Amino acid sequence: MAFFGFGKKKKEQEEAVVAAPVSEQAPENAQAEDQEEKKSGLFSRLWQGLSKTRGSVAGRVDELIEATEDIDDDFYEDLVDILIMSDMGVSTSDKIIEELKRRINEKHITDAKAAREVLKDILKDIMKQPRKPLKWPMVMLVVGVNGVGKTTTIGKLALRFKDARHSVVLAAADTFRAAAADQLEIWSERAQVPIVRHSEGADPAAVVFDGVKKAKASEADLLIVDTAGRLHNKKNLMEELRKISRVITREYEEAEVRTFLVIDATTGQNGLQQAREFSEVADVSGIILTKLDGTAKGGIAVAIMDQLKLPVVYIGVGEGIEDLQAFDADAFVDAIF
Repeated sequence: MAFFGFGKKKKEQEEAVVAAPVSEQAPENAQAEDQEEKKSGLFSRLWQGLSKTRGSVAGRVDELIEATEDIDDDFYEDLVDILIMSDMGVSTSDKIIEELKRRINEKHITDAKAAREVLKDILKDIMKQPRKPLKWPMVMLVVGVNGVGKTTTIGKLALRFKDARHSVVLAAADTFRAAAADQLEIWSERAQVPIVRHSEGADPAAVVFDGVKKAKASEADLLIVDTAGRLHNKKNLMEELRKISRVITREYEEAEVRTFLVIDATTGQNGLQQAREFSEVADVSGIILTKLDGTAKGGIAVAIMDQLKLPVVYIGVGEGIEDLQAFDADAFVDAIF
């Protein structure tokens, strides 16, 4: 696919392959060992980051299984309570239990431990939402209410893509919140990527216009745009995002545009409501779920994907750079159970 004069055409990559690359000079077996070691380290971080959710979900499920002699209505009622308490929500929890009943009856399962494995498979099926491969050049609009870790997430994304040998430009289009651009500039220095910023109160679309000019001039792969999180005034937010979109469409038509919504996992069902409301005013491509290490209610990830059919593309399970991970449904469920 030609990118209108861009000299650095790069192969499309899946979201999950945004990791620091292994040296091209390393032997194949060394590369495999390095990749396996990295994969093990990432899962270890995921496992540790989801410890609170594991205690509230798998711990209680295992206690229920140990106390269960027969898979009966009481078993299902207790199980649905566990799922609801993990913030999967009533609707999603009921749907999971109905599917569990169906599969158990279909397979004639009588052992509660076997039912646990079926439950894991159902959760994985729900969380395997399709997502588009990455394409270059790309504009990534990052939206979300204040306080969810949006600016920190942008900084970590910049570092991830930079480590994966992609050129990145940041645009500080959150001109509404005091010091938002200052925070983003700190991350730009840390990641050693350029940033475009204007004065506080400036027109966000003007910042994006200059960001696009910078990205095109430097033939950057990725322009990451920080936006204001004013969900309480949806009309203003909608108009702001429309203006930004018009600028990108007019000035950067060759770029792929994705909108990622950042949600704080500790807010539980409020996060699901935020996702619903942002989806009404923006074409949300996927969810970035932060602070999963700080909550026992990581089931919100299941609820979001079930209720809104939006993929979770990244999750934050700690403060470190590598604690922002590309989401993998199998690894997530395995880490919980």
